[in-house]
Amino acid sequence: MKTLKEEARFNCSAHELWVILSDVGRCDWVPTIDKIALEGDLRHFEMTGMGQITEKILKQDNASMTLQYSAIKTPAPIEHHLATMQIVSLNEHECLLNWTTEISPDIFAEGIQQGMLISIEGIKTVI
Repeated sequence: MKTLKEEARFNCSAHELWVILSDVGRCDWVPTIDKIALEGDLRHFEMTGMGQITEKILKQDNASMTLQYSAIKTPAPIEHHLATMQIVSLNEHECLLNWTTEISPDIFAEGIQQGMLISIEGIKTVI
């Protein structure tokens, strides 16, 4: 199993970034997704180049500004996927996003990491 880590600094308040990330039906910051359908704690979407994916929202904690989710249904034979996004306030106008993803088998790590980087750039465009 690989653990991928990305850290990104944003020129906005932690609250402003949390408003975007905690809206689990929002996808304007993910360039490879056009729409998300929510069903309880599940979100369904089609990702360009990957196909139909279902993720389960495991944690959505406003106090710690932490979102945790797992891909539970994908076209690829993923054995394990667990992503955690946590926002840390640096000051009133800056924050840090710590994004960690566990993925197995390792062969999918590069694609997942590229998706994380593309999504971070997408967040920058909507802030």
